[in-house]
Amino acid sequence: MAKKSKRYRALLEKFDTKKIYDLKEAVAAVKAGATAKFVESVDLAFLLGVDPRHADQMVRGAVSLPHGTGKTIRVAVFCAQEEQAKAAREAGADYVGAEDLVEKILGGWTDFDATVATPDMMKHVGKLGKVLGPRGLMPSPKAGTVTPNVGQAVKEIKAGKIEFRVDKNANIHVPVGKTSFTEEQLIENAEAVIEAIVKARPSAVKGTYLKSVCISSTMGLGFRLDAPALVSRFRGA
Repeated sequence: MAKKSKRYRALLEKFDTKKIYDLKEAVAAVKAGATAKFVESVDLAFLLGVDPRHADQMVRGAVSLPHGTGKTIRVAVFCAQEEQAKAAREAGADYVGAEDLVEKILGGWTDFDATVATPDMMKHVGKLGKVLGPRGLMPSPKAGTVTPNVGQAVKEIKAGKIEFRVDKNANIHVPVGKTSFTEEQLIENAEAVIEAIVKARPSAVKGTYLKSVCISSTMGLGFRLDAPALVSRFRGA
């Protein structure tokens, strides 16, 4: 077992990690416990009561964070028409290309954080499934990243729109900001993500959908949230 650092042991003495927190006090604890020598990211981790092996229990979507992620998102756009390429560049796309961009990625290049593709390019982008899929970077109609309006999609991503997708172990990890954000900004971002995931519950899921939710910073402790209360709050919101 890895030896815990002095800083980490001090955090364990300061906070009760077995307690169930409401979102406001959890965010306050995350900020108070962010003692690393750099600005840490803040993330939400969900464990869902779904079986991702079944297509009708997949959970995937996108949500716009009111205050962004605090990170500069590099966007790659796949489009063949010059008019769409121009719109993508004007919206702030970092990389724009067609089959040439597909080949570059097949060659091992993945220096980007999000992708957008026009529908006509998906026959080529489909070749990248094994590269982009495991990284959660495959364009998706459901997430709004397969669209003829690439300029608008790029603007939304740059402004703080993020995708979420359940992994094979029924987990979802989503960034909600930085420890430099105010408590109010982190709470509003977290609420947007929680609501989106609660409402993304597949109709095929029986029993408990939201098994657990935890919020933490990069080097800090994880604080468990009251999952049933969050479901009750956001299910009909």
